[in-house]
Amino acid sequence: MNDKVIEQYQNDEKMMISLYAQWCVNHEIDAVKLYKQAYPSQQDNELLVSIIDDTEKNSLQVNTDTLLQVLQLFGNDDLAFEVSQAALKKK
Repeated sequence: MNDKVIEQYQNDEKMMISLYAQWCVNHEIDAVKLYKQAYPSQQDNELLVSIIDDTEKNSLQVNTDTLLQVLQLFGNDDLAFEVSQAALKKK
């Protein structure tokens, strides 16, 4: 049961990162740089980098509000703040 819960969380986390990467690519924002602004003391997120490499612009439209909700659901409030600031700058 524990393994199933961990696997599900990892799948959900990958989905969250994919949505974040897609949103950044669609808005021509450097996802790694924005992530570093939110979490300056963390090492590079290798999963994020690999997902960005596989992300095609506009292959999926990700609404900013939806992304913010997903980020906050996973406790990524600092990243959600940076995303909201980047979205305001793009307007």
